[in-house]
Formats: sequence, C-alpha cells, structure tokens
Amino acid sequence: MPNANKPSQVSPESNVSVSSGERQLKRFERNLKVLEPGSAVDLIAAETGLSKQKVKDTMQKGAVWLKRGSKPRKRLRRAKTDLQINDQLDIYYDPHLLAISPGKASLVEDFGDYSVWYKPPGMLSQGTQWGDHCALLRVVEQAFAGRKVFLLHRLDKEACGLIIVGHSPKAAARMGELLQSRAISKHYRALLSHAPESAEGTLTARIDGQDAETRYRVLGSGAESASVKVDIDLITGRKHQIRRHFSGIGCALVGDREYGGPSSPDGLCLAAVRLAFQCPLKNRQRDITLPESLMPDWLRGWK
Repeated sequence: MPNANKPSQVSPESNVSVSSGERQLKRFERNLKVLEPGSAVDLIAAETGLSKQKVKDTMQKGAVWLKRGSKPRKRLRRAKTDLQINDQLDIYYDPHLLAISPGKASLVEDFGDYSVWYKPPGMLSQGTQWGDHCALLRVVEQAFAGRKVFLLHRLDKEACGLIIVGHSPKAAARMGELLQSRAISKHYRALLSHAPESAEGTLTARIDGQDAETRYRVLGSGAESASVKVDIDLITGRKHQIRRHFSGIGCALVGDREYGGPSSPDGLCLAAVRLAFQCPLKNRQRDITLPESLMPDWLRGWK
C-alpha cells in the first residue's frame, strides 16, 4: 500500500530511539486520517514503524480506535479491516502495558441477565484507551461471546474480589438503581498496619468533597506482628474509599504504599468477599461469597 496516508497529528515526543544500532519503539500516541482505501494493518505499520505482528497484537489488545463518519469511536481489533477515505485512526502504543499478562479472572455465579466474577489483583475493572486486555470487562466479553457486557461497579486495580457485570440494558439499569440506592451490601476484608482505637466503628471523613461511610469490625491479629484483620461494610463507594479512610486514622492497609501502608509480598491486602441483594429481576435474595479457592493467601483461614 503506498504511503499516501499522512498523520493529521503527531505526538511532539518522538516515538523512536536508537540503541545499539537497533530501532526501539517507545510509548506513543498517533492520530491518522485515511486518505486512500487499504487495510488497517498496512496503514498503521507504514505510519508508525511497528511490525505488522506488533500492529496486530496492539489491535487485538484494544489499543487502536476507529472513528467513521458520525458513528461513535470504537476499538478496532481486526487487522484486515478495510479502511475508507476520511476514517480516523487513533493508536495508543505502550509496549510495557501491552506486555503485561494479567492474573486469571473467574466466573463465580451466572444469573443470565448478570453475572458475578472474581477480579484478581493487578487487573483493571475496565479498559482504557491504551488497551483492555488487562481488564475484567474484556475477559467477560470474550468468555460470553454474543452477550452484552455492562460494568456496574469497580474495584481498585490492586484489590481483588467480587464484581457484578450486567448482560442486558434492563439488568444494567435495575442493578444500577440498587447500587445508587445502596441496596447492595458490599463486604470487604483487609489487613491493617495498626489497630484502630475502637474494635468496631464507622469512618465518615468526606472524600473529594462527597459524603463517605465505611463501617468496620476488627476480627483479630494478622499473621504479621502488627497487622490487624478487619471486616468492612462499604456503605458508599468513593474512589479508594477504604484505603483513604483507614490511612486517615493512621491504620493504612498492608501493601498500600500509595497511602502510607507497609510493603507486602502479597501486594494490597484488600478483597471484596461478599455481595448481598434482592434481585430486581427475579425478586430473589442473592448472597454471593468469594470461594476460598479464589482467596489470596493472606485471606485464607479467616473466620
């Protein structure tokens, strides 16, 4: 394919460095406007310097986007897609991110209209423009080919545990209403670096200007000398709420270096272990608990 497709915008930082006589590609963002028909893999390879194999990998992992006419922008995964004149391509290439192999997510319960999954630590809840192969939503999409997927709530990347995924607009809307009205009981367990003053209580410090409420109960001492086991009932769901609340009282979570916690070989010791609610579609009580087989080592054996 002739190299007639010129980028409409190029990142001001070069994406190429030379080391030991070899061309090394670094993280870059590139926006291209298609000026003549051709295949996506050919155009991207010609304009970025990536090999066709790397282009295919980048596309399959959700880091290439196509905007055609008035249609919403969407991820472009098929390397052999025929491009049309005036198509817009956005490429977000990060070799470090694309090389990451996330842990294994597992289906815990499938209720048809929605399902409950275990998200391992290190996996995103949802992808970004730089890719989605490390995201739970993409894993569910691939596992349930042909079924729609709607992420209803999130867990921090470093945390693990239960997440609900919707599979129809109706289910997503109804389950979303439950979440908004705080009718879904969400229980977590965590290891704290120090014991709180009270064995149980409620933390209510505002987060980012919004009300926030975290209830907790101390369960006992952890395996490490100063660590403390806690059971947590998350009433609101602000960003990093549990981590920020406990850090704010001098009891940062074990493994939470971002908020002052001690390092741990287990990483962030925070897990979503139970979801309980009245199903708005079947009018049945649902009570899902994280199976012990999926629990991280630091959590196993807790009473």
